[in-house]
This record gives sequence, C-alpha cells and structure tokens, in this order.
Amino acid sequence: MVAIIAIIIIVLLVIWYVASYNGLIRSRTNVQESWSQIDVQLKRRNDLIPNLVSTTKGYANFEQSTLKKVVALRNQLTAVPADDHQQTMEVSNQLSTTLRSLFALSENYPDLKANAQFSQLMEELTNTENKIAYSRQLYNSSVASLTVKIQSFPSNIVAKVHHFQAGEYLQVPEEEKTTPKVNFDDFGSDK
Repeated sequence: MVAIIAIIIIVLLVIWYVASYNGLIRSRTNVQESWSQIDVQLKRRNDLIPNLVSTTKGYANFEQSTLKKVVALRNQLTAVPADDHQQTMEVSNQLSTTLRSLFALSENYPDLKANAQFSQLMEELTNTENKIAYSRQLYNSSVASLTVKIQSFPSNIVAKVHHFQAGEYLQVPEEEKTTPKVNFDDFGSDK
C-alpha cells in the first residue's frame, strides 16, 4: 500500500514538472513569436521608406534634411544586431518621430499632399506604425506572462533548474512620456 502511494506521488510530481516545463516553454515561445511580429512590421516599414523618399524627392522645396534623417535612421535600424531588442526599439522610435515630422511637413506642400502615391504610402506607413504599437503591447504582455511563471511558486523551481530568463520589457522613450503643452492664449478671446 505504501509503495502504491509513493508511485502515485512520484507520477503526480512528474506530471506537475512536465506541465510546468511545457508552460514555461510555451510562454518563452510566445515572447519570441511576439518579437518576431515586431520584426516583421519593422521590415515592412523599412521596405516602404525608400518609396516614400523617392516620391518626396520630386518636390524640390521639400525638406531634404528630414529625408536624409529618415534614410539614415532606416540604415541605422537595419544595422542593429537582431538580438538587441532595446536598441532596435530606440532607433525605431526615433524613426517613428522623424516620419511623423515628415508627414507634418507635407502639410506645407499641397502638391505633395495631393499626390496619390504619397497619400497611399502615408496610409500604409500609418497602418504599419499602428501594427508596431500593437506588436509592442503584445510583446510586453508575453514578457509579463513569462515573468510571472518564472517568479511564481512552484513553476519558479522548474524555471531555475532549466535557467529560464525573463525577457526585457520594451520601454516608452522619455520624450513620449511628457505631456504636450497646449496654449489657448494664441486663440482669440470672446471678451
């Protein structure tokens, strides 16, 4: 009778261990897959940028320094090592900011703004930026899920034995955390 109870306890421990290990593997795979989604969207954006630059180059008055900065950041992004997620996102954030300024500058050029190819590229880049933002959220959620499993008892025992590491959260750049200043003094008063 004692032998049967011992066997049952051993079987239950083995089942728990395997389930914990597989859960950790599943969570780690979700983190890797969600980073892959970010990578896909960054590649898509990088592929759209040369078309955007060539479309805007035709407008002689358009801000050449902004175009050069977009191209330089794109090239810098492609040179970042694949495993350096934080650096990738830092350069990507700079590129996003520069693209926003490029779109804002296009307001000063009605012919460019009316250009169908430019409008289509702007829409595709905007959609891609939204997908990047969603993918970042998914990545951070996946990292959070893995971190909880690594730190929670009893799966933390299995995680420690197999050297599971929590991923790094993608951080929001400091300049995007500041509240924009709105000044209503520039608008006429009714007094």
